[in-house]
Amino acid sequence: MGLESTTTNIPSPMHEKQPTNKKSSPRDPWRPLIKPSDQNTLLVLTTCLLVLMIGHWWYRGGHRGDLIEIDRAPPLQAKFQVDINKADWPELIQLPGLGETLAKRLLAERDNNGPYRDVDELVRVHGIGQRTLEKLRPYLIPIPKDTDWAATDEDRTSSIP
Repeated sequence: MGLESTTTNIPSPMHEKQPTNKKSSPRDPWRPLIKPSDQNTLLVLTTCLLVLMIGHWWYRGGHRGDLIEIDRAPPLQAKFQVDINKADWPELIQLPGLGETLAKRLLAERDNNGPYRDVDELVRVHGIGQRTLEKLRPYLIPIPKDTDWAATDEDRTSSIP
Protein backbone atom coordinates (compact mmCIF):
# COMPACT_ATOMS: atom_id res chain seq x y z
CA MET A 1 0.00 0.00 0.00
CA GLY A 2 2.58 2.56 0.88
CA LEU A 3 4.52 1.61 -2.16
CA GLU A 4 1.74 2.31 -4.61
CA SER A 5 1.07 5.72 -3.24
CA THR A 6 4.68 6.81 -3.69
CA THR A 7 4.80 5.73 -7.31
CA THR A 8 1.58 7.44 -8.21
CA ASN A 9 2.68 10.73 -6.69
CA ILE A 10 5.71 11.04 -8.97
CA PRO A 11 4.78 13.00 -12.06
CA SER A 12 5.65 11.29 -15.30
CA PRO A 13 7.51 13.37 -17.89
CA MET A 14 5.33 11.96 -20.64
CA HIS A 15 2.20 13.40 -19.16
CA GLU A 16 3.61 16.90 -18.82
CA LYS A 17 2.70 19.48 -21.41
CA GLN A 18 5.74 20.80 -23.30
CA PRO A 19 5.89 24.60 -23.78
CA THR A 20 5.58 25.74 -27.39
CA ASN A 21 6.51 28.99 -29.07
CA LYS A 22 3.70 28.80 -31.61
CA LYS A 23 0.71 31.06 -31.40
CA SER A 24 -2.35 29.34 -30.17
CA SER A 25 -4.58 30.86 -32.88
CA PRO A 26 -6.70 28.06 -34.27
CA ARG A 27 -7.78 30.05 -37.37
CA ASP A 28 -4.37 31.13 -38.82
CA PRO A 29 -1.55 28.74 -37.94
CA TRP A 30 0.97 30.20 -40.46
CA ARG A 31 0.85 33.49 -42.30
CA PRO A 32 3.44 34.59 -44.98
CA LEU A 33 5.11 37.97 -44.63
CA ILE A 34 4.09 38.97 -48.16
CA LYS A 35 0.74 38.14 -49.68
CA PRO A 36 0.82 35.79 -52.71
CA SER A 37 -0.38 38.55 -55.05
CA ASP A 38 2.38 40.84 -53.76
CA GLN A 39 4.92 38.03 -54.21
CA ASN A 40 4.02 37.82 -57.90
CA THR A 41 4.41 41.59 -58.26
CA LEU A 42 7.83 41.50 -56.60
CA LEU A 43 8.88 38.61 -58.85
CA VAL A 44 7.93 40.61 -61.96
CA LEU A 45 9.71 43.76 -60.71
CA THR A 46 12.86 41.84 -59.75
CA THR A 47 12.92 40.11 -63.13
CA CYS A 48 12.49 43.44 -64.95
CA LEU A 49 15.32 45.03 -62.95
CA LEU A 50 17.59 42.06 -63.63
CA VAL A 51 16.85 42.25 -67.37
CA LEU A 52 17.56 46.02 -67.32
CA MET A 53 20.88 45.49 -65.50
CA ILE A 54 21.97 42.82 -67.97
CA GLY A 55 20.93 45.08 -70.89
CA HIS A 56 22.91 48.00 -69.46
CA TRP A 57 25.94 45.74 -68.90
CA TRP A 58 25.71 44.56 -72.54
CA TYR A 59 25.25 48.10 -73.86
CA ARG A 60 28.29 49.43 -71.94
CA GLY A 61 30.50 46.67 -73.39
CA GLY A 62 30.64 44.17 -70.54
CA HIS A 63 30.54 41.24 -72.95
CA ARG A 64 33.73 42.61 -74.56
CA GLY A 65 35.45 43.42 -71.28
CA ASP A 66 35.26 47.19 -71.89
CA LEU A 67 33.53 48.20 -68.66
CA ILE A 68 36.45 49.99 -67.08
CA GLU A 69 37.13 53.29 -68.76
CA ILE A 70 40.47 54.71 -67.79
CA ASP A 71 41.77 57.94 -69.20
CA ARG A 72 45.43 57.27 -69.60
CA ALA A 73 47.77 60.19 -69.21
CA PRO A 74 51.18 59.98 -70.82
CA PRO A 75 53.76 58.79 -68.32
CA LEU A 76 55.62 61.54 -66.54
CA GLN A 77 59.35 61.52 -66.42
CA ALA A 78 61.20 63.23 -63.64
CA LYS A 79 64.34 64.97 -64.72
CA PHE A 80 67.03 63.85 -62.34
CA GLN A 81 70.30 65.73 -62.66
CA VAL A 82 73.28 65.74 -60.35
CA ASP A 83 75.97 68.34 -59.83
CA ILE A 84 79.08 66.18 -60.00
CA ASN A 85 81.10 68.65 -57.92
CA LYS A 86 78.61 68.79 -55.01
CA ALA A 87 76.99 65.34 -54.93
CA ASP A 88 77.79 62.72 -52.31
CA TRP A 89 78.04 59.03 -53.09
CA PRO A 90 74.37 58.21 -52.25
CA GLU A 91 73.30 60.62 -54.98
CA LEU A 92 75.88 59.32 -57.42
CA ILE A 93 74.88 55.67 -57.11
CA GLN A 94 71.42 56.62 -58.41
CA LEU A 95 72.96 57.34 -61.80
CA PRO A 96 72.79 54.55 -64.38
CA GLY A 97 75.99 52.56 -64.67
CA LEU A 98 77.44 53.78 -61.36
CA GLY A 99 77.66 51.56 -58.35
CA GLU A 100 78.92 52.28 -54.89
CA THR A 101 82.55 51.58 -55.77
CA LEU A 102 82.61 53.82 -58.84
CA ALA A 103 80.80 56.60 -56.97
CA LYS A 104 83.42 56.50 -54.22
CA ARG A 105 86.17 56.62 -56.85
CA LEU A 106 84.58 59.74 -58.34
CA LEU A 107 84.56 61.37 -54.90
CA ALA A 108 88.15 60.34 -54.16
CA GLU A 109 89.31 61.76 -57.50
CA ARG A 110 87.41 65.00 -56.82
CA ASP A 111 88.91 65.27 -53.31
CA ASN A 112 92.46 64.52 -54.51
CA ASN A 113 92.59 66.62 -57.71
CA GLY A 114 89.97 69.31 -57.12
CA PRO A 115 86.56 69.82 -58.68
CA TYR A 116 85.81 68.74 -62.22
CA ARG A 117 86.00 71.64 -64.67
CA ASP A 118 84.10 69.80 -67.40
CA VAL A 119 81.94 66.67 -67.60
CA ASP A 120 84.49 65.16 -69.98
CA GLU A 121 87.02 65.11 -67.12
CA LEU A 122 85.16 62.18 -65.56
CA VAL A 123 87.17 59.84 -67.80
CA ARG A 124 90.17 60.45 -65.52
CA VAL A 125 88.42 58.17 -62.98
CA HIS A 126 89.42 54.52 -63.33
CA GLY A 127 86.36 52.62 -64.56
CA ILE A 128 84.70 55.43 -66.50
CA GLY A 129 85.19 55.33 -70.23
CA GLN A 130 83.49 57.09 -73.13
CA ARG A 131 80.47 54.72 -73.09
CA THR A 132 79.82 55.21 -69.40
CA LEU A 133 80.27 58.94 -69.80
CA GLU A 134 77.68 59.05 -72.60
CA LYS A 135 75.20 57.15 -70.38
CA LEU A 136 75.82 59.61 -67.54
CA ARG A 137 75.76 62.83 -69.57
CA PRO A 138 71.92 63.35 -69.55
CA TYR A 139 71.92 63.04 -65.75
CA LEU A 140 74.73 65.51 -65.05
CA ILE A 141 74.27 69.23 -64.64
CA PRO A 142 76.55 70.99 -67.11
CA ILE A 143 79.56 72.56 -65.46
CA PRO A 144 79.96 76.23 -66.41
CA LYS A 145 83.14 77.30 -68.16
CA ASP A 146 85.81 79.16 -66.21
CA THR A 147 84.48 82.63 -65.59
CA ASP A 148 84.78 85.21 -62.89
CA TRP A 149 81.67 83.90 -61.09
CA ALA A 150 83.76 82.13 -58.49
CA ALA A 151 85.98 85.09 -57.66
CA THR A 152 86.82 85.66 -54.04
CA ASP A 153 85.92 88.82 -52.12
CA GLU A 154 89.52 90.05 -52.38
CA ASP A 155 89.39 89.86 -56.17
CA ARG A 156 86.10 91.80 -56.28
CA THR A 157 87.29 94.56 -53.94
CA SER A 158 90.62 95.01 -55.71
CA SER A 159 88.89 95.50 -59.07
CA ILE A 160 86.64 98.31 -57.75
CA PRO A 161 88.29 101.78 -58.26
